[in-house]
Amino acid sequence: VQLQASGGGLVQAGGSLRLSCAVSGITLNTYAIGWFRQAPGKEREEVSCISSRGDGTYYADSVKGRFAISRNKAENTVYLQMNGLKPEDTALYYCAAEGSWSVHSCRGSVTDYSYWGQGTLVTVSS
Repeated sequence: VQLQASGGGLVQAGGSLRLSCAVSGITLNTYAIGWFRQAPGKEREEVSCISSRGDGTYYADSVKGRFAISRNKAENTVYLQMNGLKPEDTALYYCAAEGSWSVHSCRGSVTDYSYWGQGTLVTVSS
């Protein structure tokens, strides 16, 4: 199983980025995908996730209304569209996969996810 996160970069406050998580070895039909982030000196936190059925999503309060998660099953890829970026969104962003939950569920902690990709760095300048 491999998850490849990409799309990070340097952007000014108010700008947008779209992160991609390309998944191989599993299918999105049976795995929920989560996006986490970790800022320097802080714990890793879940910012969004999407269930394996695609009908369940979660957004952290800090990103609601600004971030949107979506997926392309044909490409086995999950996206995180990030708009209205703020300096406090600066972090290393990770995607993770878990296949043991209900098809409608995705919310989990760091220890609940079985597979992780490497991080992609998002830096938002003020």
